[in-house]
Amino acid sequence: MLIRTLLPVFIGACAAWMATAAEVPRPATDFAINMEDGSQIPLSQYRGKVCVLAFILTTCPHCQKTVGILSTIQNEYGPRGVQVIASATDDMGKLNVPDFIKNFHPSFPVGFNARLDAEGFLQHDDKFLLYVPQLVFIDRQGVIRAQHPGEDKDFWENQEKNIRDQIDALLAEPAHKKHTAAK
Repeated sequence: MLIRTLLPVFIGACAAWMATAAEVPRPATDFAINMEDGSQIPLSQYRGKVCVLAFILTTCPHCQKTVGILSTIQNEYGPRGVQVIASATDDMGKLNVPDFIKNFHPSFPVGFNARLDAEGFLQHDDKFLLYVPQLVFIDRQGVIRAQHPGEDKDFWENQEKNIRDQIDALLAEPAHKKHTAAK
């Protein structure tokens, strides 16, 4: 009896999660990260490189840990054509980013964006919480090939290995490979 009652709830929750999952692969829009000096860094600036875009909160311990891992990865993989960039989506991101940079010394640009702008880029339904960090992997042609939300426990349990595996796979592809959006 309990199973008959809970099964529809479970199926409904799974359907809601699947309905909010972003389409991958898909072309990355020319999203721009706002920098503290008033400039912007458009993602198109990194066309030709493998790009890892992290959406974070400056006060989130998981995000801070991820930024540390991404700094190591940027230092190691940067010469091979990888660029990491992060966007803080805090309500006070513009004010928090300078202290975040001072405290955590990322080896890549960290800026900020409004949460709703980030959700639009991520294809995240704003009716649901946005769990951070969120990582987006963009290939050399500007196609989003993978996107890992903060609630993806399988990815985050061994995040450094999983990040490296994702980057290695994208670096192994020919620079001119074409991709089509998922149907």
